[in-house]
Amino acid sequence: MSNNYTLPLLYILLLLILLSSSNFLPSVLAKSRNPITDAETKKKKGECYADIDSGLWGEQCKSSSIAKENCALKCLSPTCYELIYESDPLEEGEKDFIRSQEYKYCMYK
Repeated sequence: MSNNYTLPLLYILLLLILLSSSNFLPSVLAKSRNPITDAETKKKKGECYADIDSGLWGEQCKSSSIAKENCALKCLSPTCYELIYESDPLEEGEKDFIRSQEYKYCMYK
């Protein structure tokens, strides 16, 4: 009797492990059927800057140019920001070409 339930139970267990994985779920959520274009990205980022300037994102986002950039990246794509920058936000004067390319790739997925 236990053999009849073993295989479905393993599939359910595997599915639960995959769904609970912090790396699996955000990558699924980041994917889109229609990739965003450069023009759409530029327009949306401009809208994010306007929201930040108007105070919608709080004073901490207006405290410096790098704080504003981190907030704009989070506004543009919270999922991609979480995957790429949240654990190590950009710092003053930092130019991180590799992470910016990873973020851009995430946006286009």
